[in-house]
Amino acid sequence: MRNLLKLFAVILLMGTTASINAQTLKFGHIDLQALVQVMPERTTAQTEMNDFQADIEEIFGGMQTELQQKYTEFEQLGEEASEVKRNAKITEIQDLQQRIENYRATAQQQIQQKNAEVFQPIVEKAQKAVEEVAKEQGLIYVFDINAVIYKSNQSIDVLPLVKKKLGIE
Repeated sequence: MRNLLKLFAVILLMGTTASINAQTLKFGHIDLQALVQVMPERTTAQTEMNDFQADIEEIFGGMQTELQQKYTEFEQLGEEASEVKRNAKITEIQDLQQRIENYRATAQQQIQQKNAEVFQPIVEKAQKAVEEVAKEQGLIYVFDINAVIYKSNQSIDVLPLVKKKLGIE
């Protein structure tokens, strides 16, 4: 009886192992960046970002022009200008340089925030489509091709499937 139980346990274990091995694990890969590049929403977002950056550069350019004018005024004071006038001009120049540096730092933060605000919904839409395709295809993982060290021929490229799901040719 004990031998029969042991034999049954061994057969059950072998059967379970065989069924686990028989399951095919399916993996996929995608170049998410390439997908975002071909999404129609990206063009609108890129235009919005370009306009935003142009506004920032216009303000920055005005500040640079003002600084150049202050330098020119300082140089035109000449040697006969009083020490008070020269020091006042130097202080104006230093203050403006500080404002420019502060603006540069603030502008960088604003650009990063705007970039996230504009492109994040597009990336989320792409990721959602990838998730839906992965579920439809029975994939257990989908890797971004830009972060994969090795890619087997058995991995499924889901980019064409996701593009089709999003209606992109």
